Amino acid sequence: MRKFSPLLAMLLALSAPLAFAQDAAAPAAKTPYVAPPWTYKTKQLDKAQIDKLLAKPNKVVVLDVRRPDELISKGSFPAFLNIQFKELENNLGYIPKDRLIITVSNRAHRAGAAGDLLTAKGFKVAGAAGSLDYEDQGGTVARITPPPSPSPAK
Repeated sequence: MRKFSPLLAMLLALSAPLAFAQDAAAPAAKTPYVAPPWTYKTKQLDKAQIDKLLAKPNKVVVLDVRRPDELISKGSFPAFLNIQFKELENNLGYIPKDRLIITVSNRAHRAGAAGDLLTAKGFKVAGAAGSLDYEDQGGTVARITPPPSPSPAK
């Protein structure tokens, strides 16, 4: 049986925590998005369904219910009406009743809730879409550039 010198044993003992620390510092693998269960009456639309609806722009309106910062960071469809979900019920008069409505949010859950609200108020809702889901399925959304900050007055 071979004996280790005390110095070698000490070096091995000290290096083990460093090796574990390096493993812990390694970036974690990106976990795929897992959608929560769909609990809305409004149908969740996939890319093919959205594309088919968008091919008839005079019959559909895209209602994006996200905040402005989300529109800038995540993008949206090329032409849309933006009313944040929390303000939707107070702004129904701005939404056309003569068109099918696609409600949009990041992963469609706020859009599903918005679709349910609109349906209850007599609007024709085609379904709910998630802009990130649309991109995950190969679609392209428009990137929005925020307006420049106003120059300070001289």
